[in-house]
Amino acid sequence: MLFMIKNFTPRLYQETILATAAEKNTLVVLPTGMGKTNIFLLLAAQRLQQYPQSKILFLGPTKPLIEQYKSVFLEHFEIDDEKVAIFTGMVRPEKRKELWKESQIIFSTPQGLENDILSNRIDLADVSLLGVDEAHRATGNYAYVFVAQQYEKKARYPRILALTASPGSDMETISEVCENLSIDGIEVRTDSDPDVKPYIQDVELVWEKVELSEELKSMQGYLEHFLQGRLEKLKSWGILKYGNVKYANKSLLLGLQAEVRGKIASGERDPILWQGISVLAEIMKMGHALELLETQGVEPLGMYLGRMAQDGRTSKVKAVQSIVRDIDFKSALVKCEDLMEKGYKHPKLVRLGEIVAKEFEDPGAKIIVFNNYRDNAVVVERELNALKGIRAKLFVGQTKKAGTGMSQKEQKEVLDQFRLGEYNVLVATSIGEEGLDIPKVDSVIFYEPVASAIRQIQRRGRTGRMEKGKVTVLLTKGTRDEGYRYAAQNKEKRMHRTLEELKGKLGTMLRKPKTLHDYAEKPTPEGTDLLVYADHREKGSAVIKALVEEDAKLQLEQLPVGDYVLSRRVGVEYKTVQDFIDSIIDGRLLLQLKDLKVSFERPVVIIEGVEDIYSVRNIHENAVRGMLATIAVSYGIPVLRTKNAKDTAGVLLAIAKREQDLEGKDFSLHAAKREMSLQQWQEFIVGSLPGVGGTLAKPLLKKFKTVKKLVNATEEKLQKVDKIGPTKARRIKEVLEREYDG
Repeated sequence: MLFMIKNFTPRLYQETILATAAEKNTLVVLPTGMGKTNIFLLLAAQRLQQYPQSKILFLGPTKPLIEQYKSVFLEHFEIDDEKVAIFTGMVRPEKRKELWKESQIIFSTPQGLENDILSNRIDLADVSLLGVDEAHRATGNYAYVFVAQQYEKKARYPRILALTASPGSDMETISEVCENLSIDGIEVRTDSDPDVKPYIQDVELVWEKVELSEELKSMQGYLEHFLQGRLEKLKSWGILKYGNVKYANKSLLLGLQAEVRGKIASGERDPILWQGISVLAEIMKMGHALELLETQGVEPLGMYLGRMAQDGRTSKVKAVQSIVRDIDFKSALVKCEDLMEKGYKHPKLVRLGEIVAKEFEDPGAKIIVFNNYRDNAVVVERELNALKGIRAKLFVGQTKKAGTGMSQKEQKEVLDQFRLGEYNVLVATSIGEEGLDIPKVDSVIFYEPVASAIRQIQRRGRTGRMEKGKVTVLLTKGTRDEGYRYAAQNKEKRMHRTLEELKGKLGTMLRKPKTLHDYAEKPTPEGTDLLVYADHREKGSAVIKALVEEDAKLQLEQLPVGDYVLSRRVGVEYKTVQDFIDSIIDGRLLLQLKDLKVSFERPVVIIEGVEDIYSVRNIHENAVRGMLATIAVSYGIPVLRTKNAKDTAGVLLAIAKREQDLEGKDFSLHAAKREMSLQQWQEFIVGSLPGVGGTLAKPLLKKFKTVKKLVNATEEKLQKVDKIGPTKARRIKEVLEREYDG
């Protein structure tokens, strides 16, 4: 079968990049609107010519984006429609399994695909090309990383093409992306490169500065006075060097929080550290309030302060209680509510209306307004729709916040309506930053500057794709808006310097490319024959991924007891240090231990983490020691400590190997239950009665000899057993004698 390209003539730089991508795993850095998807299209045709029975897989972060990719392929690729499929969380897992077998080109969001790999629903062995769009996301624990690593490990003829307009502002971040995606080569093009420059449209950049009004400065004074007092406390305690609001940026505060928590976790007992954690939380909350005041408007600020005041009536969190009692907080709230009643508008909102009205002197114009905060985006949509000739529509993510939230279907409908001109202004949060293929956007407006170079580039790239465009950035003078402006500009300059540096460093920082011979010799991974059953709720955990990376034969199931089953005899309850302490406090741990002990002959508890188990939460050390003693002595369950997810996976596999070497590797999950003796069954039945448990089951059986005699005993006879009082006796008889009403 021939896979042909139709209705598309590649540009010279696309063909040049294709030549590299055909030979090695390649990261392509190309300005927005320059046809990154078309490079993948060309490479997909080449790979299918080379491996006609193989599959092509293209990943994108959102459903609207992957539907966009599918549209491009169907327009320019000679292939039957039924051979092309879309995978998202909206498609049932079993349906995805079926579609995988039937389809040759699959477009997918990464999270659902990650679950399919973990659950063995799909096989990556036959995929000859993996595309990764918005590749700058391939850092940390984002699903791109796991999928790409599994693909490199399992595919017979792997090739990866990673695409982005903005890979990161520093060498470390870009190197991490390259490492995570097994990149062998990088193709970088900037606006100034001679082969790209003819296709770049002019984009005018305008900074619109507004002054903070006297009304807002009054509230600003209250909030800054609050913050100044808290910062002085931290300075006096030696936690903070600079007691000045200007230095209290979010990065500094998060770093201080991590530093203080680290000291507590290492065992320091100074009560000042706990107070410091609480005061830092207050500063973070009120710092956010100040940002809303300076950069957004009175309505989102009023909503935020109002929610905090309401929480203060019921919350037991010291930071919240301290804030709502403070006179500066109360003064700011009263002032804000007064301005809201008067319908006061932030100077930015006023200027935005003037700019949009002027833009629409051309009645066919299209505008995207970006706003960081959903609460204010709702206000912006409402205010713009009050203007003559403006048809504005909110475009937000799926998560429901304050009554707003759009399903993926609704997002697609809004984009289609915007393209068709039913709406002429799109008011978008960050969901609109990546990859929107809207051919003609005349103007992009930032309601506020963004500190991220990547986000700035992504937003700016929504205009100037087909013809000249305009970008306007609203900025409140003398506020953190100015700091965000210069931060993004500096990061973007650094990113371009880094990209130029990369061109000269490719040979030293990237791995040696594999040859076709290397791929041809690569066998399909056999994996290990160790079987591990894991509870399906653990599918997002790093332990599961570590097990898959070790080629464990993993089965995700709904386990009634425990988190992992390693043999007929062994069930494991897995806890992080934080979860272990939380489960002591909320009381669920003892119930889980009881079920584990009853269900498995060799139960095990694993606690993962390097934190000091006595300092995670404000719980007395003796309570923790008492629980550890109960687990080891009363229940006879060993407690194992591990450092991290990889260590946990190693311990699980070590136990599984020992067990399955002895017991066999073909055990069934349903057979992995404890084979209890007659005495244990009797104790189990009696122990399940209300108020009895394992402690009183034995005395009751010793008294009445058989379960039948115990069932027939009167309340008076039951009370003759020590610690069985009238209430327990009555509840036992009620359970045994009352008719079942199911």
